[in-house]
Amino acid sequence: MGKKQEDRTIKLDNGEVTKATFPIVVSASRSTDIPAFYADWFFERLNRGYSAWSNPFNGKKSYVAYEDTKFIVFWSKNPRPLLNHIDYLKEKSIGCYVQYTLNDYEDEELERGVPKLEERIETFKLLVAKLGVGAVVWRFDPLVLTDKIDMNKLLRKIEHIGDQLKGYTEKLVFSFADILSYRKVKANLERSHINYIDWTKEQMFEFAEKLVLLNKTKGWNYILATCGESADLNGIEHNHCVDDRLMVRLGYKSKGLMKFLGVEIIDATYSDNLFESVKIPTDAIPIGNNLFAVINKNNKDKGQRTACGCMKSKDIGEYNTCPHLCEYCYANASKEIAVANWKQHQINPNSETITGR
Repeated sequence: MGKKQEDRTIKLDNGEVTKATFPIVVSASRSTDIPAFYADWFFERLNRGYSAWSNPFNGKKSYVAYEDTKFIVFWSKNPRPLLNHIDYLKEKSIGCYVQYTLNDYEDEELERGVPKLEERIETFKLLVAKLGVGAVVWRFDPLVLTDKIDMNKLLRKIEHIGDQLKGYTEKLVFSFADILSYRKVKANLERSHINYIDWTKEQMFEFAEKLVLLNKTKGWNYILATCGESADLNGIEHNHCVDDRLMVRLGYKSKGLMKFLGVEIIDATYSDNLFESVKIPTDAIPIGNNLFAVINKNNKDKGQRTACGCMKSKDIGEYNTCPHLCEYCYANASKEIAVANWKQHQINPNSETITGR
């Protein structure tokens, strides 16, 4: 890690040498479901030391090296394939947590490509057994209103899943489907004859109030948080999906990660003055054994939307590659393109690119 980033190179599978980025934190991925469909590919590339990535705006190809990677944030609707690879991460001293989107749109067939709900709930619990409570974050995302799904039906769906996840997760993250802002999503829903209803501000506040009450009356005690929503809702936080504070809790033993995040560890056990206790800042993160962590650096990713609270990371996924084929998907321009890219991947599953090209 001594060389400047711009001076560092890697050797490709074909023997060529080229420049690459060396991220400490990797996001896998906002753009596609790597755990569900590309887990074997990702861990093969992790083992080889790099993968290639195409910029979605200009198509330019660049390279991501994993030599310095200390933490990975996984995003998925079916992360069961990760169970075969978690031990490898532990061997490599790479921490991780999972943003697990666990919705219930079975009756409405909005997510035809995901496994049955019961199987997905079982997967959630198996992951918690491997990674621990806190390392699997429940997302009901997005909240979709249609002529067949009203606000109360959404709450019943959340209640059904929330009851089963009690004790297995600390947090519920959600967002309100913003159909009108995404022309391709609007077109795809209309093409599938789904009569969507866009959320009003009044409905958002009403839903939030009912969800907070449900969380309290059911005794879940989940932290409730929105993803990418600008509205300040009573009793609900603004989430940090790529979250430096959670990384500290789960990966504080990694000196490289703590240095990157700008973390200071405070030991509250001893004090130089026998008559004064160690002062712990109010925003300190308890990490056990009377140790606390303080983040002295602003890690926010300024390249994300204003309402996004994520810290800076390198996302290694690509759009138009997820064959879940959810009706409201914003990451695929069309189902046909996504399926074609998935089939191309299967022809060349260990390629340096996710699409096999």
